[in-house]
Amino acid sequence: MNRKEQLMSYLKSDSSNSFLLFAIAKECESENNLDDALAWYQNLVETDPGYTGAYYHFGKLLEKMNSNQAAKEVYQKGIEVCQQKNDLHAASELRNAMMNLLMED
Repeated sequence: MNRKEQLMSYLKSDSSNSFLLFAIAKECESENNLDDALAWYQNLVETDPGYTGAYYHFGKLLEKMNSNQAAKEVYQKGIEVCQQKNDLHAASELRNAMMNLLMED
């Protein structure tokens, strides 16, 4: 059983575990299965919008898929969530990602 299969089996008993959703998205991304990774990130931020660590990686994936407008929206939403949760470090990383993306456009 590979790592993704293991994560999927754990998810069966804990379907709303944010870390598992994130880990599966990252596994899909590492397998270059970007559409599946995108779906897992979307599921994660819908299931647990307060999981601040997801927004940076979700936005970067969207950039990789040339969906810059969607990436900006994800970064902005992530910044708002991070500010609400007082996660200053993650908010700063998201602001930097947003600024870099704006400079490229």
